[in-house]
Amino acid sequence: MNNTEQVTANPGPAKAWISAFRPRTLPLALSCIGMGGFMAAANGVFNGTVVALCVLTTLFLQILSNLANDYGDSKHGADSAHREGPMRAVQAGYITAAQMKKGIAVLTLLSLASGLLLLWVAFGSEGMLLFLLFLALGLVAIWAAVNYTAGNNPYGYAGLGDISVFLFFGLVGVLGTYFLQAQALEPVVILPALVCGFFATAVLNVNNIRDIKSDILAGKRSLPVRMGPKRARLYHLFLLLGGVSCAFLYVLLNFYSWWQFLFVLALPLVVVNGMNVWRKQTSRELDPYLKQMALTTLLFVLLFGLGQVL
Repeated sequence: MNNTEQVTANPGPAKAWISAFRPRTLPLALSCIGMGGFMAAANGVFNGTVVALCVLTTLFLQILSNLANDYGDSKHGADSAHREGPMRAVQAGYITAAQMKKGIAVLTLLSLASGLLLLWVAFGSEGMLLFLLFLALGLVAIWAAVNYTAGNNPYGYAGLGDISVFLFFGLVGVLGTYFLQAQALEPVVILPALVCGFFATAVLNVNNIRDIKSDILAGKRSLPVRMGPKRARLYHLFLLLGGVSCAFLYVLLNFYSWWQFLFVLALPLVVVNGMNVWRKQTSRELDPYLKQMALTTLLFVLLFGLGQVL
């Protein structure tokens, strides 16, 4: 994901790396896994060990993506003096490009090791076909994390980042977590997966609206660059409305308790995000709503999930 984390002035190595991990993007990783866990609990198939390993693997993948994004945007010119968002670690010189490449390699290995352990716990030796299928999916996820901006032909520069985020933080993240526990899939769980997909894409969209000017100079053809600021903001409202609508539709199709509408308590935060992304114009004004939308997504998932379990 092309979300940013402010690098403080002259940080030490530890702070520079932590900043490069971009902690404020991690709620999105927790959100999709949490949604899959809540849906499994609501259907009586919750497996705490599997969910914990899903969280660990997804966090590794998200950090891998963030490091690759830091390296890739510096390499391809999106992180330059013209960039209006917070400064990145490689761009600022706090981490060298060579060091970042080593960090990417380490996170790739950690993601792979954690993913293999997850699949072994979920399927064991008896589910070898499913093991291999999910291993292939995991390798695709690693490829997607690295090649968003760091490859020779980064797909994020072609405006395909939204599709990737929607798939991996929505359908793959939620449905995969659910299937690893239940080893079956309820079609209706697609709706909660869509909630996460819409909201995660909204976080990316805020970032891309903020960076329109610098992305144009770097040749990065994100959707907001292609659509223009006004249409990008309309697109943002569509994403928010899509996520909320899928949550209501799920409850209406599976209603058994008024507790299921607990997620309504998070709606004011969704509205606040939509209103401010629509009205704010400068990079400095828009930047806080990246973190706000990521945390709103996590809160929405917690309330939605608790409502289904209660």
